[in-house]
Amino acid sequence: MNTSLKIALAQCNLTVGDIQKNLNIHITAAKKARDELKADLIVFPELSLTGYPPEDLLFRQHFIDLINQALITLKNSVTEIYCLVGHPLKTSDGLFNACSLIYNGEIIAQYAKRHLPNYEVFDEYRYFTPGKKPCVVNIKNIPVGIIICEDLWQMEPIIQSVEQGAQCIIVPNASPFEIDKHKRRIRIIKEQTAQTNVPILYCNCVGGQDDFVFDGGSMAVDSTGEIRQFAGFFNENILCVDLTVSKNNIQIAHEPFFIPEEIECIYQALVTGTRDYIEKNHFPGVIIGVSGGIDSALTLAVAVDALGAERVHAVFMPSRFSSQLSMEEAISIAENLNVSYEMISIEEPFNSFLNVLKPRLEEQEPGILEQNIQSRCRGVILMAISNQTKSLVLTTGNRSELAVGYATLYGDMAGGFAVLKDISKTMVYHLAHYRNQLNHVIPARTISREPTAELCENQKDTDTLPPYNILDKIIAHYIDEELSVEDIIAKGFNRTTVQNVIRSIQLNEYKRRQYAVGVRIHARAFGKDRRYPITSGYKET
Repeated sequence: MNTSLKIALAQCNLTVGDIQKNLNIHITAAKKARDELKADLIVFPELSLTGYPPEDLLFRQHFIDLINQALITLKNSVTEIYCLVGHPLKTSDGLFNACSLIYNGEIIAQYAKRHLPNYEVFDEYRYFTPGKKPCVVNIKNIPVGIIICEDLWQMEPIIQSVEQGAQCIIVPNASPFEIDKHKRRIRIIKEQTAQTNVPILYCNCVGGQDDFVFDGGSMAVDSTGEIRQFAGFFNENILCVDLTVSKNNIQIAHEPFFIPEEIECIYQALVTGTRDYIEKNHFPGVIIGVSGGIDSALTLAVAVDALGAERVHAVFMPSRFSSQLSMEEAISIAENLNVSYEMISIEEPFNSFLNVLKPRLEEQEPGILEQNIQSRCRGVILMAISNQTKSLVLTTGNRSELAVGYATLYGDMAGGFAVLKDISKTMVYHLAHYRNQLNHVIPARTISREPTAELCENQKDTDTLPPYNILDKIIAHYIDEELSVEDIIAKGFNRTTVQNVIRSIQLNEYKRRQYAVGVRIHARAFGKDRRYPITSGYKET
């Protein structure tokens, strides 16, 4: 005789620290899963009551008290459906990254995460004590094993659950987006199902949280490692999965699904991260300095897709070195995206600074000092508009520039959120072409023109930097792959070019440390991923 079990995977957008809002999301989703979807069990992501990562909020007892109160409220608010909810669990043995299975006002099982990630952006050993025991619980007479996120990437937790009789594994996750992350998840799930021959139900959160972006990708995978149902990326969703159990075999019905290309996922990560940073921090809108170049054009497009044109304002700030082409392109991108815009010349404040500094400037040829003054004039104007409107300034610099310090402190680095912080210049072009496939908003001349900061006469980025297709490869080898200078040179790059790039990376850590938070795309993004000292005697060149 066959037995059925309907499990709802709640792919939620949660907010770190907003316990009441997160609780309301739980109650609403659980009632919908029970009443509309007729689910027996609803699964929420890892640390779903707190949002992920709560970081040092976990050190505050008041925060823990609020979580405990929310757990009681959830128990009393939802009946007639099993709820698997993630939360910190404080006991005399320590603080655990845990989940509780609730049914009709009672906690019938609890599981504490056993493998705590302490690499890249994760530092769970700072907060949590590892759990020690597997958890297998009967739901409608079907033994279900429960593990949490990192436990999936190790063999022991699943094997022990299966040894204790689990016929299905449920995995709440808070797994942030990275390039190729979904492929790695599939690879590890296939390895696990090959070893255990049990299906895995993977539930992940979605949405932006500071530099993290969670892509969702919740899915039901059968015992052969094949995806049978998929919740999609970057969308809130409740994926309802029907399990049919006959003897020791569990069947999952197949539902058609679509896996988007990587470039679409990266663009959606930028949109999601930007939207949620603005929304969750309650800014009314954003301000972007547009230059007529591709970086600001792409940033403007992302902002409009994230927030809507009515919440985006563009500012073009020409100087004596700004070309007619730049003005035309800046206006074109603003009008194509239907955003409000204005033009404010920096000539007057620039001249004022030159007059104040005239005694110093007479002692040297015009150079970087004058260039940086222009950039800082623009930064002051943007921040003044921000003060007036309460809108947030989005910086427009990219990963390539940030790596080598091709940016001005308190100038083009001024702002509250860096949309392209982890996007190389090469990828900027790919994303611009992708965005134009949706509808053509970034002018062709903006994409085809040679990159220039226009801070002096006839300036080009290549006056200072190697071509971006070369620079980005060197940066990737050095930062993402952590290759040595000699290893990179051995790949066919010019020795002097490599040495100059690496020297610039090493010298500009102090700039990167002062840059705004931005969307994380790579496993070695600037920020928590890459923790190099500013003051260091170590040199490779």
